[in-house]
Amino acid sequence: MRVSGVAIRNFRRLENVQIDIEERESIFVGPNNSGKTSATAIFRCFLGGRDFKIHDFSVARMADFDAFVATGDAERLPKINLDLWFTIDPESIAFGRVFTLLPKLSDFTRVGIRLSYEIDDAKKLREDYDAAYPAREDGTRAKALSQYLALDGNLGRHCAVCYFSLDEKSQNGAPSEIVTSKLDPDEGKRLLKHLVRVEFVDAQRNINDDDSSRSNRLSSAFAAFYRKNLEQVGHAADAHSVIDENNRQLTDHYAKQFDPLIKLIKHLGVPSINDRELRIISSLSPETALRGSTELLYVDPSRKHELPELYNGLGFKNLIYMAIQARHFHSQWVMTAENRPLCLMIFIEEPEVHLHAQVQQTFISNIWEVINQSAEAAGEPDLVPQLVITTHSSHIMEAVNFEKVRYFQRCYTEGETAASGIRNASAVRSLRAFQPEAETIDGKLVSPSESLAFLKRYLRLTHCDLFFADAAILVEGAVEKLLMPAMIESAAKRLRTTYLTILEVGGAYAHRFEGLLGFLHIPYLVITDLDSVVPTGYPTACRADVVGARTSNASLKKLSGKTTVADLIALAPVDKQHAAKDRCIAFQTDILVTDGTAQATLRPRTLEEAIVYDNFGLLRSGTLSIGIPIPALLDEVYQEVYDRIRSDGFKKTDFAMDILACAEEWAVPGYIAEGLRWLEARLCPPLASSTATAIPVATVA
Repeated sequence: MRVSGVAIRNFRRLENVQIDIEERESIFVGPNNSGKTSATAIFRCFLGGRDFKIHDFSVARMADFDAFVATGDAERLPKINLDLWFTIDPESIAFGRVFTLLPKLSDFTRVGIRLSYEIDDAKKLREDYDAAYPAREDGTRAKALSQYLALDGNLGRHCAVCYFSLDEKSQNGAPSEIVTSKLDPDEGKRLLKHLVRVEFVDAQRNINDDDSSRSNRLSSAFAAFYRKNLEQVGHAADAHSVIDENNRQLTDHYAKQFDPLIKLIKHLGVPSINDRELRIISSLSPETALRGSTELLYVDPSRKHELPELYNGLGFKNLIYMAIQARHFHSQWVMTAENRPLCLMIFIEEPEVHLHAQVQQTFISNIWEVINQSAEAAGEPDLVPQLVITTHSSHIMEAVNFEKVRYFQRCYTEGETAASGIRNASAVRSLRAFQPEAETIDGKLVSPSESLAFLKRYLRLTHCDLFFADAAILVEGAVEKLLMPAMIESAAKRLRTTYLTILEVGGAYAHRFEGLLGFLHIPYLVITDLDSVVPTGYPTACRADVVGARTSNASLKKLSGKTTVADLIALAPVDKQHAAKDRCIAFQTDILVTDGTAQATLRPRTLEEAIVYDNFGLLRSGTLSIGIPIPALLDEVYQEVYDRIRSDGFKKTDFAMDILACAEEWAVPGYIAEGLRWLEARLCPPLASSTATAIPVATVA
């Protein structure tokens, strides 16, 4: 049996979301403040003993409390709901346990229970509130009802957890409605304990280097693990008088008991082959051993030199702590002798803290090694938990299947729009549900499976941080990637306060991301080249001003619907934007070049040409160079620049580095500045502050 999905309503940012849960590990990703921690916190409130607070209710629901005072309509009082759905084998023993508790099931493979935190007695709430803050003559009160409930203890006194069994009705094979049946509170609690146990490895693990903070040290974690999970030695009668001998015996005992775990930890990524080994020693009497009187040492096996725990890095401590916690939670679950919960969920928050990239990549597989060792040692190889991992690490994401990702995104509350300002709610999207559409590019049919395989390979190979960004900029190559931070600084400064991911995708692949970016609702800017080719025959490159020239850029053709350079040039700025798909495309346009008294309108084919023409004064003065003498006549300049930039001898990356090193201010090509300003307006509305601390732009090759 396993948890297959959860539904959350009216809890913090999570107004109304459904989250599919994978059989083994589910990965929660998304920008900061997108609801990932809230999805963990609601489990802690309902199943982990944490008290609810008034601000756990969604922002949009706070007004409903105050409206109750005016209307007296108890049905409008908000409730926080957590629906848990389980899949179950009807032939298993677990099914018998659940069936006796939920006898009204119509689907014998999927069962559900709802936990609802709600006002227990609306009438008593109103009476107590009226007594505490009676209405004044003008109808106002000293505190609103929501403020009254925020005072210590008031919310808990007036709210209770109610339990409901869930029956999912279907029509034509699709879910149509959910029928609830209220359970007796005691029966609901008993049922919940039968169904699931949840454990947490918090983001704030307090694994620090403060020697005085003994309670936070790994020694304590090993001690707790020993007391609760391992076979403990009997206390010899003479151990008190011969402490040294007793310590030796206990040290040998710990070495034997911890040997499998220590061996496994050695292969978690750290320590490396050049690091010291771990050893658990007893440092006092048997009664107090491993209760604040043991130490974790790092031992150099060749020199026999011992260092205390304080002298190793935070990453090492963090990794070992998480491994011990996962093993401990699993062991405790397996060793539950009577009425063991049918499911165990372990939430691990931000495991990447202090870990270098290679260890992040292997983290999930290493944690599974620890858990599998525990399951095999207990003789229950199939009794494994479900992991829910919240992370900002692209390296952790790289190591898991694409379908296991759950993407959290900030959005507006129901009924609000961009004019409302702050996005106070979140949406959750399962990448398992993403399926690209079939498309035809240059006469070739690209199947959905081929498009999906490409996206998976790209995201895995590039350590992509797309899932943590506010927006994406898709560029052709290394030059755009190198220059983009400087271009943003010059043309759209407010974008510095956002987190952007820059994807280097070439001219033939930007359109492959259209489906995924649309599915994730991530705004994106495509910066690409005209890539003009001759009007007929084999697509040989030509100057962009050739009459009838076509574009060979597959992305431009797909995203704009145009195939000729003339049609692309004729597009107005608004025609390059697609509001429904939250997208803008940017490509070279005509540039009026002034050289002394001479003027000419030149049409660049590539980024490098556009930079030259938009900064022709710097080129003429010699401040910038493309490695050739610049002709006196603009008509000749056009052909010479085109030929030079097309030549094998022209190094585009070197050219980009020369621009960055330029002592004088250089102009951002107009088409790129136009695109960046669109993105700036999209992410930074006029009311938003433009003076926030700058945040570095992320780049992905």
